[in-house]
Amino acid sequence: MTLTFDPARLLPPEAVPPELMAPVVAGVSLGLLALALVGLRLTLNFRAQVRRDQERLRELASLAVEGLAVCDGMVITTANRSLERLSGLGAGALNGRQLSELFPGLDVTTMPEREEREAELIGADGQRVPVRVLRSDVRLGGKPQTVLAVRDQRERLQTESRMRLLAFSDALTNLPNRTRFHELVAQHAASYHEHGRAFAILMLDLDRFKLVNDTLGHGLGDTLLRKTAERLKSALGAHDIVARLGGDEFAVLQVDVAGSEATHALATRIIDLMGRPFLIDGMLVNVGASVGAALAPMDGIDPDQLLRNADLALYKAKADGKGTFRRFEPALDARMQARRGLEADLRRAIAVQEFELYYQPLVDARTGRINAAEALVRWHHPDRGLVSPADFIPLAEETGLIGPLGQWVLRTACAQAARWPTHIRVAVNLSPAQFRDVRLADTVKAALSAGGLSADRLELEITEGVLLSDEERTLATLTRLRAAGVSISMDDFGTGYSSLSYLRRFPFDKIKVDQSFVRQLPSDPESAAIVRAIITMGTCLGMSITVEGVETAEQFAFTTAEGCDQVQGYHVSRPLPLGEFLSFVDAREAA
Repeated sequence: MTLTFDPARLLPPEAVPPELMAPVVAGVSLGLLALALVGLRLTLNFRAQVRRDQERLRELASLAVEGLAVCDGMVITTANRSLERLSGLGAGALNGRQLSELFPGLDVTTMPEREEREAELIGADGQRVPVRVLRSDVRLGGKPQTVLAVRDQRERLQTESRMRLLAFSDALTNLPNRTRFHELVAQHAASYHEHGRAFAILMLDLDRFKLVNDTLGHGLGDTLLRKTAERLKSALGAHDIVARLGGDEFAVLQVDVAGSEATHALATRIIDLMGRPFLIDGMLVNVGASVGAALAPMDGIDPDQLLRNADLALYKAKADGKGTFRRFEPALDARMQARRGLEADLRRAIAVQEFELYYQPLVDARTGRINAAEALVRWHHPDRGLVSPADFIPLAEETGLIGPLGQWVLRTACAQAARWPTHIRVAVNLSPAQFRDVRLADTVKAALSAGGLSADRLELEITEGVLLSDEERTLATLTRLRAAGVSISMDDFGTGYSSLSYLRRFPFDKIKVDQSFVRQLPSDPESAAIVRAIITMGTCLGMSITVEGVETAEQFAFTTAEGCDQVQGYHVSRPLPLGEFLSFVDAREAA
């Protein structure tokens, strides 16, 4: 069935009887009222929800560690307890306060959202607190608001300050370290360009610190360095600065220097103070110091150049006998350049083996027969010619090249001596640096094995300087060498201050009387008495005695008459290349 709607069939309102219209009108009014009540209820619920959300927001904000502030423009409307504590203002005291009062210079309205900025918070007591401020935009109750997160930066800045202090300070002495000292020199160099204030750099190190450290222990050495720092500070002017560059090396920045006399006076004062004994753990410790200086602008103004020039002056002071002061001279730079060139050549020479061994014969004092020879290294430089051992041996020891050079000498001497007559022994000098190598005994055994030389034909010569460095370990090494079958000789006997104690602690096979006691023989009574005493003592101890540096027939006659066992020196022969040495041996054997 189809239903149709015909408007014409509707009755007009006036045609409807009033008794029928009244209920309809009443129903419509009730519906509208119901709708209005529903709308009112929704509005009230929304507002209550907003209030609850705001309360929750306040509760969460109050629990935040960071300070939080809700702002309307530049006015604070709400702040959490963290911000109240940070500012020192009580509860509610921040509400209504202008942001410019709390954060002077900070314009929140121009800050991009989610951007942090450094600022200062002015507390209730007027104290300025470094903070970071982060802005966020939110809508609360349908209205845009600005929320600021405020982070206290004091702890971070203190931590950074401590880290910087650690990075630029020496942990042992609390003095500025090398990096910080370089910065300070650079600052004063820049200040000179602006104000013309001259200054000086003094470099110094302790003359006998390594001996103290090795013999008395690192703990006492550290105490000595701390006391050195205090003593140096007491020698300086009010604005001068002392730094520890590392090890036993210190540096002083002398400011507002009127002239070189002031620097010389300060260096003299430092040397005097450092030359006085230190009392440490009930012991008197003596060290001393050497000082080198460079003055700005006379000796340069670039920080690196000044430090290098002061270091060159220190190197010269130490070379001149220690306990001295030297100021930089241009000639020092030229000498250092020459030294660096020689060092480069020495490294190349070791690699390509530009060396040769010469041998100086030793004869039996009773028979005159050659029974040993000392191996002496010579360097044939392609441009410099024959380089003196006095020039390159100390350089090799300073640079650590004495290790590979000494090994070459040992291997070569063993291999060449293996082809000599069997009654002739070979003597090889060992440096203190070689004794610091724990593998020395194994190195000697390997050289003997590779060269085919029996151990009883090798003599190892050491000086007292070897024993001064870590005496216990050195004596243990000597014992291992003796156990391998080689002989041990003390060279330059009589020049050290405690040679007798070493003879008691270690039974050397031979002692060699230093040539400084032989030069004045036989005319000098004191030299004669010393040589006579050494020969008598060595004989009583069961040691063989060799007198070196014998250059005249009179010296030879005196030493042999006194009962020495061997003689070495130009009176017998100068050092000879291998071929000439063997010819010399043949000639002596045939005579």
